[in-house]
Amino acid sequence: MDSSAPDDGLVLMWSGGKDAMLTLDVLHSQSPRRVSALLTTVVEEVETVTMHGTPLSVIERQADALGIPLYVMRVPPNASNATYEERLERALGPLLAEGVDTVAAGDLFLEDVKAYRENVLQTIGATPLFPLWKRDTTWLAHRFLERGYRAVVTSVDTVQLDSSFVGRDYDQAFLDDLPADVDPCGEHGAFHTFVMDGSPFRAAVPLEIGEEHGEGRMRYVRLHTAEPTTDKESK
Repeated sequence: MDSSAPDDGLVLMWSGGKDAMLTLDVLHSQSPRRVSALLTTVVEEVETVTMHGTPLSVIERQADALGIPLYVMRVPPNASNATYEERLERALGPLLAEGVDTVAAGDLFLEDVKAYRENVLQTIGATPLFPLWKRDTTWLAHRFLERGYRAVVTSVDTVQLDSSFVGRDYDQAFLDDLPADVDPCGEHGAFHTFVMDGSPFRAAVPLEIGEEHGEGRMRYVRLHTAEPTTDKESK
Protein backbone atom coordinates (compact mmCIF):
# COMPACT_ATOMS: atom_id res chain seq x y z
CA MET A 1 0.00 0.00 0.00
CA ASP A 2 1.90 3.03 -1.26
CA SER A 3 0.35 6.46 -0.96
CA SER A 4 1.50 10.04 -0.96
CA ALA A 5 2.49 11.46 2.42
CA PRO A 6 2.07 15.07 3.59
CA ASP A 7 5.22 17.15 3.76
CA ASP A 8 4.83 18.13 7.43
CA GLY A 9 5.18 14.71 9.04
CA LEU A 10 7.64 11.97 9.85
CA VAL A 11 8.61 8.66 8.32
CA LEU A 12 8.67 5.87 10.90
CA MET A 13 10.84 2.79 10.36
CA TRP A 14 8.19 0.11 10.81
CA SER A 15 8.48 -3.55 11.79
CA GLY A 16 4.91 -3.90 13.05
CA GLY A 17 6.26 -4.80 16.49
CA LYS A 18 5.93 -3.26 19.91
CA ASP A 19 9.00 -0.96 19.74
CA ALA A 20 7.75 0.56 16.50
CA MET A 21 4.29 0.93 18.02
CA LEU A 22 5.71 2.51 21.18
CA THR A 23 7.60 4.98 19.01
CA LEU A 24 4.36 5.90 17.27
CA ASP A 25 2.61 6.15 20.65
CA VAL A 26 5.28 8.41 22.17
CA LEU A 27 5.40 10.65 19.12
CA HIS A 28 1.64 11.12 18.94
CA SER A 29 1.13 11.52 22.70
CA GLN A 30 4.17 13.64 23.56
CA SER A 31 4.98 15.60 20.39
CA PRO A 32 3.13 17.86 17.93
CA ARG A 33 4.80 15.97 15.08
CA ARG A 34 2.78 13.32 13.29
CA VAL A 35 3.81 10.14 11.50
CA SER A 36 2.70 10.49 7.90
CA ALA A 37 4.31 7.34 6.49
CA LEU A 38 5.51 3.93 7.64
CA LEU A 39 8.51 2.26 6.00
CA THR A 40 8.83 -1.49 6.46
CA THR A 41 11.67 -3.73 5.26
CA VAL A 42 10.86 -7.18 3.91
CA VAL A 43 12.99 -9.98 2.52
CA GLU A 44 12.52 -10.54 -1.19
CA GLU A 45 10.80 -13.73 -2.35
CA VAL A 46 9.41 -14.65 1.08
CA GLU A 47 7.91 -11.15 1.62
CA THR A 48 8.32 -11.19 5.40
CA VAL A 49 9.65 -8.54 7.78
CA THR A 50 13.35 -9.04 8.50
CA MET A 51 14.00 -10.82 11.83
CA HIS A 52 10.29 -10.72 12.78
CA GLY A 53 9.04 -13.11 10.12
CA THR A 54 5.73 -11.22 9.82
CA PRO A 55 4.17 -11.50 6.33
CA LEU A 56 3.85 -8.27 4.37
CA SER A 57 0.12 -8.94 3.92
CA VAL A 58 -0.31 -8.81 7.71
CA ILE A 59 1.70 -5.57 7.95
CA GLU A 60 -0.47 -4.06 5.21
CA ARG A 61 -3.59 -4.96 7.19
CA GLN A 62 -2.05 -3.37 10.28
CA ALA A 63 -1.14 -0.13 8.47
CA ASP A 64 -4.66 0.07 7.06
CA ALA A 65 -6.09 -0.35 10.57
CA LEU A 66 -3.83 2.50 11.75
CA GLY A 67 -4.75 4.69 8.80
CA ILE A 68 -1.13 5.49 7.90
CA PRO A 69 0.35 5.01 4.39
CA LEU A 70 2.80 2.13 4.16
CA TYR A 71 5.93 2.10 2.00
CA VAL A 72 7.85 -1.13 1.41
CA MET A 73 11.59 -1.62 1.03
CA ARG A 74 12.66 -5.01 -0.29
CA VAL A 75 16.09 -6.49 0.38
CA PRO A 76 17.65 -9.84 -0.55
CA PRO A 77 18.31 -12.43 2.19
CA ASN A 78 21.42 -11.58 4.21
CA ALA A 79 21.75 -8.24 2.44
CA SER A 80 25.10 -6.47 2.73
CA ASN A 81 25.28 -3.02 4.29
CA ALA A 82 25.90 -1.54 0.84
CA THR A 83 22.75 -3.17 -0.56
CA TYR A 84 20.68 -2.13 2.45
CA GLU A 85 21.86 1.47 2.15
CA GLU A 86 21.15 1.59 -1.59
CA ARG A 87 17.64 0.18 -1.11
CA LEU A 88 16.95 2.57 1.78
CA GLU A 89 17.98 5.57 -0.28
CA ARG A 90 15.74 4.37 -3.11
CA ALA A 91 12.78 3.85 -0.76
CA LEU A 92 13.15 7.18 1.04
CA GLY A 93 13.86 9.19 -2.11
CA PRO A 94 10.23 9.93 -3.07
CA LEU A 95 9.36 10.89 0.51
CA LEU A 96 12.37 13.17 0.88
CA ALA A 97 11.49 14.77 -2.45
CA GLU A 98 8.05 15.60 -1.02
CA GLY A 99 9.65 17.33 1.97
CA VAL A 100 9.36 14.63 4.64
CA ASP A 101 12.89 14.99 5.94
CA THR A 102 12.78 13.30 9.37
CA VAL A 103 12.97 9.54 9.89
CA ALA A 104 12.11 8.10 13.32
CA ALA A 105 13.23 4.71 14.60
CA GLY A 106 12.55 2.74 17.78
CA ASP A 107 16.14 2.10 18.85
CA LEU A 108 16.48 1.64 22.60
CA PHE A 109 20.07 1.41 23.82
CA LEU A 110 22.37 -0.33 21.31
CA GLU A 111 24.93 2.39 20.55
CA ASP A 112 26.40 0.73 17.45
CA VAL A 113 23.00 0.24 15.80
CA LYS A 114 21.99 3.83 16.50
CA ALA A 115 25.31 5.19 15.21
CA TYR A 116 25.02 3.18 11.99
CA ARG A 117 21.44 4.31 11.41
CA GLU A 118 22.33 7.94 12.09
CA ASN A 119 25.19 7.83 9.61
CA VAL A 120 23.12 6.16 6.88
CA LEU A 121 20.15 8.51 7.26
CA GLN A 122 22.27 11.64 7.39
CA THR A 123 24.17 10.50 4.29
CA ILE A 124 20.86 10.11 2.46
CA GLY A 125 19.82 13.59 3.58
CA ALA A 126 17.34 12.69 6.31
CA THR A 127 17.27 13.80 9.94
CA PRO A 128 17.21 10.81 12.34
CA LEU A 129 14.96 10.82 15.41
CA PHE A 130 14.98 8.30 18.26
CA PRO A 131 12.01 8.92 20.61
CA LEU A 132 12.64 5.84 22.78
CA TRP A 133 16.40 6.21 23.12
CA LYS A 134 17.69 5.33 26.61
CA ARG A 135 14.21 5.03 28.08
CA ASP A 136 13.93 2.32 30.71
CA THR A 137 12.83 -0.86 28.95
CA THR A 138 10.92 -2.21 31.94
CA TRP A 139 8.92 1.02 31.99
CA LEU A 140 8.37 0.81 28.23
CA ALA A 141 7.15 -2.79 28.44
CA HIS A 142 4.62 -1.91 31.12
CA ARG A 143 3.58 1.27 29.30
CA PHE A 144 2.81 -0.86 26.27
CA LEU A 145 0.48 -3.08 28.30
CA GLU A 146 -1.05 -0.21 30.26
CA ARG A 147 -1.90 1.59 27.02
CA GLY A 148 -3.99 -1.41 26.04
CA TYR A 149 -1.90 -2.74 23.16
CA ARG A 150 -2.07 -6.41 22.24
CA ALA A 151 0.81 -8.25 20.59
CA VAL A 152 2.02 -11.74 19.78
CA VAL A 153 5.62 -12.99 19.87
CA THR A 154 6.50 -13.76 16.25
CA SER A 155 10.09 -14.96 16.57
CA VAL A 156 12.60 -16.07 19.18
CA ASP A 157 16.38 -16.36 19.14
CA THR A 158 16.74 -19.77 20.75
CA VAL A 159 20.29 -18.99 21.86
CA GLN A 160 18.84 -16.33 24.17
CA LEU A 161 15.32 -17.61 24.87
CA ASP A 162 13.55 -20.96 24.81
CA SER A 163 11.50 -21.66 21.70
CA SER A 164 8.38 -22.21 23.84
CA PHE A 165 8.02 -18.42 24.03
CA VAL A 166 7.28 -18.06 20.31
CA GLY A 167 3.60 -17.62 19.49
CA ARG A 168 2.74 -16.44 23.00
CA ASP A 169 0.88 -13.24 23.78
CA TYR A 170 3.13 -10.40 24.85
CA ASP A 171 1.45 -9.82 28.18
CA GLN A 172 2.25 -9.67 31.88
CA ALA A 173 2.50 -13.46 32.11
CA PHE A 174 5.07 -13.43 29.30
CA LEU A 175 7.10 -10.73 31.07
CA ASP A 176 6.89 -12.63 34.37
CA ASP A 177 8.22 -15.78 32.70
CA LEU A 178 11.18 -14.13 30.98
CA PRO A 179 14.60 -15.14 32.32
CA ALA A 180 16.26 -12.38 34.32
CA ASP A 181 18.95 -11.87 31.67
CA VAL A 182 16.49 -11.25 28.82
CA ASP A 183 15.47 -7.63 28.28
CA PRO A 184 11.67 -7.11 28.59
CA CYS A 185 11.66 -5.30 25.24
CA GLY A 186 13.76 -8.02 23.59
CA GLU A 187 16.71 -5.75 22.90
CA HIS A 188 19.69 -7.75 21.60
CA GLY A 189 17.16 -9.61 19.42
CA ALA A 190 15.96 -12.21 21.93
CA PHE A 191 12.42 -11.99 20.55
CA HIS A 192 10.23 -9.95 18.20
CA THR A 193 6.53 -9.14 18.16
CA PHE A 194 3.56 -8.09 16.05
CA VAL A 195 0.95 -5.66 17.42
CA MET A 196 -2.63 -6.44 16.43
CA ASP A 197 -4.68 -3.99 18.48
CA GLY A 198 -4.60 -0.83 20.59
CA SER A 199 -6.24 2.57 20.87
CA PRO A 200 -4.85 3.96 17.57
CA PHE A 201 -6.34 1.06 15.59
CA ARG A 202 -9.60 1.64 13.75
CA ALA A 203 -10.11 -2.10 14.07
CA ALA A 204 -8.09 -4.97 15.48
CA VAL A 205 -6.07 -7.05 13.01
CA PRO A 206 -7.66 -10.52 13.19
CA LEU A 207 -4.91 -13.12 13.32
CA GLU A 208 -4.65 -16.83 12.90
CA ILE A 209 -1.48 -18.18 14.49
CA GLY A 210 -0.17 -21.16 12.58
CA GLU A 211 2.64 -23.63 12.95
CA GLU A 212 6.16 -22.93 14.16
CA HIS A 213 9.03 -23.07 11.72
CA GLY A 214 12.65 -22.04 11.25
CA GLU A 215 16.17 -23.32 10.85
CA GLY A 216 19.24 -22.51 12.90
CA ARG A 217 18.90 -20.35 15.99
CA MET A 218 15.71 -18.47 14.96
CA ARG A 219 12.25 -19.89 15.57
CA TYR A 220 9.16 -18.28 13.98
CA VAL A 221 5.41 -18.68 14.06
CA ARG A 222 3.31 -18.31 10.91
CA LEU A 223 0.76 -15.49 10.99
CA HIS A 224 -2.28 -15.16 8.75
CA THR A 225 -5.06 -12.61 8.71
CA ALA A 226 -8.47 -14.04 9.49
CA GLU A 227 -11.98 -12.65 8.88
CA PRO A 228 -12.47 -9.01 7.80
CA THR A 229 -12.01 -6.41 10.50
CA THR A 230 -14.88 -4.48 12.03
CA ASP A 231 -14.46 -0.75 12.53
CA LYS A 232 -14.42 0.00 16.27
CA GLU A 233 -16.59 3.07 15.78
CA SER A 234 -19.36 0.91 14.34
CA LYS A 235 -19.56 -1.31 17.40
